[in-house]
Amino acid sequence: MNKLAIVAIGGNSLIIDKNHKTISDQFAAAALTMRHVADMIEMGWNVVITHGNGPQVGYILRRSELALHELHPVPMDYAVADTQGAIGYMLQKALRSEFNRRGLPNDVVTLITQVRVNADDPAFSRPTKPIGSFMMKETAEERSEALGWTVLEDSDRGWRRVVPSPFPVEIIEMDAIRTLTQAGYIVVTCGGGGIPVVERVNGKLRGVDAVIDKDFASSLLARHLGTDLFVISTAVEKVAINYQMPEQQWLDEIKLSEVRRRHSEGHFASGSMGPKIEAMIQFIEAGGKHGLVTDPPNLGRALKGESGTHFMPD
Repeated sequence: MNKLAIVAIGGNSLIIDKNHKTISDQFAAAALTMRHVADMIEMGWNVVITHGNGPQVGYILRRSELALHELHPVPMDYAVADTQGAIGYMLQKALRSEFNRRGLPNDVVTLITQVRVNADDPAFSRPTKPIGSFMMKETAEERSEALGWTVLEDSDRGWRRVVPSPFPVEIIEMDAIRTLTQAGYIVVTCGGGGIPVVERVNGKLRGVDAVIDKDFASSLLARHLGTDLFVISTAVEKVAINYQMPEQQWLDEIKLSEVRRRHSEGHFASGSMGPKIEAMIQFIEAGGKHGLVTDPPNLGRALKGESGTHFMPD
């Protein structure tokens, strides 16, 4: 069996800018990213793909609110499930086209994935996860007043709605993911961090209004699959300390002890790079040998050690 890599791509990577939000725009962006993933597969990697869904879930919930006079609302867990299917469809279609163009025999499948969280997770009383599009402060305050939203400024890029983001503790479809991966399929899974569910006393699962961080869910998946490489694809080629300051320094390789120290010093913002760094720390602490953060265009170069930030054990 080929070496196994998990590649986590962000939901924002499908939204190039505020003028390119349509489904066709998102598919075009997905096709570009999948071209780089196909390069990886052509190099001999077996790949599991995870993805974010913050903007897409926000769009679904906003449509639901606007249509309340005529249709029933869409609960958040169902909105996450909807995006798993829709984004998975985009990625499958894009990858299939790349496989056909290159004459590769690989096949890709999307698995609707539930992820269990604890019902008493403190995140439910402290919403922090941004969803939906960016807004001006005035618009955010209006929707907060009218709709009861919790809104926060997101990394100086604008205001967004925030919802609870409980920590993932179990991937319900783990055995199915492992079976498909071992059979050689390229699997798209844990979309949007997974559909958040809690387990009742009788063992039944119940969906909850929350969004799981896709990097934390991807790290959990990587640890349980015994992944050779955990890749987080993001908007920057490398991770930096003192980001956007005069003494900014790009990182080529960083050991576990140093990344812990840098994280404790506050170099990685909680609304942007912070969760990615924490997910990498979890992966390496659990025995992972190689983590990588880079952007899609530099993925191939990063795999050759020419780009990206590489996370290693001590």
